[in-house]
Amino acid sequence: MDSGTETTERPTAEPGAGHGAEVTEALAAVLNGAVEAAREAVEDFSGGTVGEYLGVSYDDPTAATHRFLATLPGYRGWQWAVVVAAYPGATRATISEVALVPGPTALLAPEWVPWEERVRPGDLGPGDLLAPAADDPRLVPGYLLSGDPEMDETAAEIGLGRRQVMSAWGRDDAAQRWHDGEFGPSSAMARATKRVCRDCGFLLPMAGELGTMFGVCGNELAADGHVVDFTYGCGAHSDTPAPPGGAGSPQFDPYDDGVLEVAATPNPEQSDEPTVLNPVPPPL
Repeated sequence: MDSGTETTERPTAEPGAGHGAEVTEALAAVLNGAVEAAREAVEDFSGGTVGEYLGVSYDDPTAATHRFLATLPGYRGWQWAVVVAAYPGATRATISEVALVPGPTALLAPEWVPWEERVRPGDLGPGDLLAPAADDPRLVPGYLLSGDPEMDETAAEIGLGRRQVMSAWGRDDAAQRWHDGEFGPSSAMARATKRVCRDCGFLLPMAGELGTMFGVCGNELAADGHVVDFTYGCGAHSDTPAPPGGAGSPQFDPYDDGVLEVAATPNPEQSDEPTVLNPVPPPL
């Protein structure tokens, strides 16, 4: 049986269960017996792309859905669903609807994303141009100032300024993103150590209000050049102690392979003197 049929609904034990009215045995026999009529409807509709019969399920006491495996190229795991209906006392069911529906293993297209939302972090490459969205809430006109007292005071003193600066909402959004990201306190690296960046000698604090929570790592062997949360941490902290015994792995004792190994001669008739293996070269 095709893999798309393994978890398909099978005929219900009690047709019409869960509905106010109950289907009679005679009506259930009419609905269940409409398999060939349903197959013919699919063949007329699809041109012969109907495969194995998968079963029947009840939609209400007077309607049932027969399902068949679809053999359309490119639609692996999809099914033909045929809704049949009959009224109490009827001798045959009528075809209400034929539809192609995805089965439990069908390959589906990803959820549609609007064009303006399709550029994701990391998509920008060399030479690409990306304008901010109209009325971007992260930006405000420069005359509203940045909210960073040190920056605003310096810009006013020398008569300089930017046409747009980050809004308070934009700064809060960036701070939350950095805090929750790869270099925040909840990352796997931070959870693996008790030391935090706040007291690390490699931390370069940021200026302004963001400098109360974040800095830039200056350790080329750690998060070099990345904005790190003060409560982030790694094993390359400036206060990390050296391994005991100096350089090298603390798990193993040093081994000198220049030590002489003396072994007795297996055949005493050849020599009475011990054999010297790996002799140490004479001093220079």
